[in-house]
Amino acid sequence: MTSRALAAALALALPTVVAAQPTPLPAKPTLIVQITIDQLRPDYLERWAPQFTGGFKRFLTQGAFFTQAFHDHATTETAPGHATLWSGRVPANTGIVINDLGVADAQTPLLLGRGGGASPWRFRGSALFDWIRARDQFARALSVSRKDRGAILPLGKAKQQVYWYGLDGRFTTSRYYADTLPTWVQQFNTRDDATKYLGQTWNPLLPASAYPERDSVAYEHEGKDIAFPHTLGTDRRRGLDSLSSFPWMDDYTVDMALAGVVAMDLGKGPTTDVLAVSLSTTDAIGHAWGPDSKELHDQVLRVDRLLGRFIDSLYAMRDSTRIVFALGADHGVTPYPEASFAGTDPNRGRVDVRPVIDAVRSALVARGLETDALVYQDKMVMVDRRRFAAKGINADSVITVVRSGLLTLPGMASVYRVAELAPAAARGDKVARRWRNSLPTDMQVALTVTFKPGYYVFTTRYATHGMPYDLDAKIPVLFLGPGVKPGRYAMPIRSVDVAPTLAELAQVVPIERIDGVVLTPVLTTRPGAGARRARR
Repeated sequence: MTSRALAAALALALPTVVAAQPTPLPAKPTLIVQITIDQLRPDYLERWAPQFTGGFKRFLTQGAFFTQAFHDHATTETAPGHATLWSGRVPANTGIVINDLGVADAQTPLLLGRGGGASPWRFRGSALFDWIRARDQFARALSVSRKDRGAILPLGKAKQQVYWYGLDGRFTTSRYYADTLPTWVQQFNTRDDATKYLGQTWNPLLPASAYPERDSVAYEHEGKDIAFPHTLGTDRRRGLDSLSSFPWMDDYTVDMALAGVVAMDLGKGPTTDVLAVSLSTTDAIGHAWGPDSKELHDQVLRVDRLLGRFIDSLYAMRDSTRIVFALGADHGVTPYPEASFAGTDPNRGRVDVRPVIDAVRSALVARGLETDALVYQDKMVMVDRRRFAAKGINADSVITVVRSGLLTLPGMASVYRVAELAPAAARGDKVARRWRNSLPTDMQVALTVTFKPGYYVFTTRYATHGMPYDLDAKIPVLFLGPGVKPGRYAMPIRSVDVAPTLAELAQVVPIERIDGVVLTPVLTTRPGAGARRARR
């Protein structure tokens, strides 16, 4: 049989095999919009969904909503939350552990406005924008927030256009990013639009019947100005400073971001650009009046309307089929102790660590040790072992004394030595796992301190967050845009999963090992290389 006849015979004998065709990828987005709502809890979106008419409604009806999303770290504050959400890595790996050790940097002063210098000098590794720029050096980013840390950390160390409110009506940046403000920012500041809010009165958006919350709660707002209406003062310096705590601050932030999109031609293609917007007023109002207040309810309704305007504006300027949105929060919030603990004691539900810490530090000073060799900060006890050793003091013995003293305090749940965190986490202790995810290995933390659920630090008289429990750690995560499969997703996810999922939508891969994974159920196409890399 000739070779040609043999081939023909084989063709008849063997079945035809059709190669599987990969699902074609959609055109890559030309704009990724990273939205962070400071102190937004997911239950707000459930509770007030019938009253939404704007951006939240669009996300909930046209996008993907993960209802069981959590930050998997203990230090639930603004700086670590922003850094984690957009880098795919926990604070132990980003180096951004608490606000006080976040972006403050005296070596990079502000170009204008009031406040200290700021930069991402403590941030370690990369963020989503770095992964995008690694593929395309011409990609650009703009980040805007009322807070410096809210503007800086979503982009990691990238030296892009990053601006925050300078407390004087103008947006500013630091010398880490530029020596002068670009013309478009100068022009925006010259408009002096913030002054239009001076003297304005904040009244609820909806009729009184739409708000079930009481409007006169004595412990809210430190007992002052506890009920609507609330008026922003007319004094320029004080009023522009106080604007941070009124809903209009978010409007002003969005106006700045939209001006930047126009001036920078963001999202016009062919590159994938990034727009990061962090809205901070929910945090300010949540701190002042608390999560159960009428003020917070009204603020969330206002954010919904504002997001609607923001999305509509971007769609009017750019091709809506090439814009991907992701929305998350940096942390939640725990109600005032007065709302959770019965009685009239003004100190109920609060833990005072000062007697224990002060007694130990006084004893150390008597032995010739400086007071900052042992520091209690944000529920962590930090010890400089070298200085202890130089004075012949056994650091471990002192740590044992501190731990024993703290465990006797009412309202104390646990005090872990750092070495105890890993085995406790392996046993399924969620609090220990979140603490372990918070601490870089080179940080001088000796003890982690966790109060019982609902308890505050003794000196805190405003509503707050910062604990490893779900009220502070649970956040909403939502996606909207091409490549996103709409729906409600009840699967538990972590905040570190947001960045790799956006990377998959942008058709890029992380440039380092990350902690998150791609959320494949939300994708309309078969995951590619980005998913494989992100799954470790």
